[in-house]
Amino acid sequence: MEPYNLTGALEFLLLGLSEDPELQPVLFVLFLLIYLLTVLGNVLIILAISSDSHLHSPMYFFLYNLSLSDMGFSSTTIPKMLINMQTHNKSITYAACLTQVSFFTLFVCMDSLLLTVMAYDRWVAICRPLYYQVILNPGLCRRLVLMLFFISFMNSQIHYLVVSQLKFCTNMEIPHFFCDIPELLKLACSDTSINNLFRFLLSIIFGFLPVSGIFYSYYKIISSIIRVPSLLGKYKAFSTCGSHLSVVCLFYGTGLDAYLSSTISRSTRENMLASVMYTMIVPMINPFIYSLRNRAMKKALQKIFS
Repeated sequence: MEPYNLTGALEFLLLGLSEDPELQPVLFVLFLLIYLLTVLGNVLIILAISSDSHLHSPMYFFLYNLSLSDMGFSSTTIPKMLINMQTHNKSITYAACLTQVSFFTLFVCMDSLLLTVMAYDRWVAICRPLYYQVILNPGLCRRLVLMLFFISFMNSQIHYLVVSQLKFCTNMEIPHFFCDIPELLKLACSDTSINNLFRFLLSIIFGFLPVSGIFYSYYKIISSIIRVPSLLGKYKAFSTCGSHLSVVCLFYGTGLDAYLSSTISRSTRENMLASVMYTMIVPMINPFIYSLRNRAMKKALQKIFS
């Protein structure tokens, strides 16, 4: 069959997590709660950092932007899935699918780069405490976030262009709850070798390099903490990294599982469960990790509620 380029008039079908009609209301309520908790948790983090002058430091400035990115991350996939469940309509237009791909890669890349910069922030705070305010001054922090957004935007546009060049035949059913690039590559009836090469290279650049930066930062941090003479000093130094390290392990652990699910032969259900952990559970848990493990954040949240 001759492949052809899709136009805005044609649509994909997002098959979702389950086709069981009795399970749809349960899934709708569950994912609606997850989305509301995600938005509420991240909004509270943003309000706490904005309202408390004690939290106007580089670490919390990056956390503020991470919360914004996490809300965008969840809003890219969950609302469309909820709308499809409620209306019993599984379709998504070609233009909306490409937009979802673009925003999804934008926020994934932004999260990854922000976690890397936050690891650098912890390294400066522990290994260069006397120069912390000088090195990570407000102007540099703002420029860093703008640069990260620009890099993430360019990455998303590359993915957008790569996917927009795909050609499809008659099979428009995506066995997923959002337009995931690996699933689109499987549906394409044109040659996808160049697309897979681009995807591999971008995964190295925006996956392996940030992880390497985080590992190097924590290697220097641990080396510095080991030299601290007292156990209390070691505990205080490492406790400032606990929340960030937890989020890093959760983000990259679930992300690696989702990536491997798309590259090795695993069942569709296993692939979608890995994606649920990565796209829904992680953005929901992040605010709780930072608020429950951070005394200053607890005090700021208490002020908001009081």
